Amino acid sequence: MNKPNNRKKILIIVVAAILLTAAATAGILILSGVFQPKQTDSQGVVGVVTDNWDPGIDEMDKPQQSGTQIPGYSSAVMNAGDKTLKINIGNPKDNKVGMFASLKLSDGTVLYESPLLKPGQGVEEIPLNKTLEKGTYDAFVEYQCVLLDENNTPLNAAQSGFKLIAE
Repeated sequence: MNKPNNRKKILIIVVAAILLTAAATAGILILSGVFQPKQTDSQGVVGVVTDNWDPGIDEMDKPQQSGTQIPGYSSAVMNAGDKTLKINIGNPKDNKVGMFASLKLSDGTVLYESPLLKPGQGVEEIPLNKTLEKGTYDAFVEYQCVLLDENNTPLNAAQSGFKLIAE
């Protein structure tokens, strides 16, 4: 009668040892930095939203502000017919709100819409909904600010205009 109880105890000890070994190994790998920095799924949008987004502005160059920071642009250049545009669209890490960003032409054509960008998240190479022919376009990034609550309650919006040049 004692043998079945011993087998159960041994089985429980073996399973517990395997689980503890797996948990310890995972902990060591995480703490040692073996895994790459987290990239957030962009919810079906082609392109990758990254954490720790860098707007490319030195801290010394940024004016001291309070409130929500909105990135600005003067121009962006791309090859005519390309399906991607290299431009830093994101939510500065010091903001306390989320943002949805849309890249649009002055005629209303929507070239890109981002998923929710939390503070410090951004996209540096965006996929375009359509290609552009050679020319210079008036474009803007529209930022819709939202609370970081479960409803993404809308706040204010802002636009940052620039020249989009397709060569």
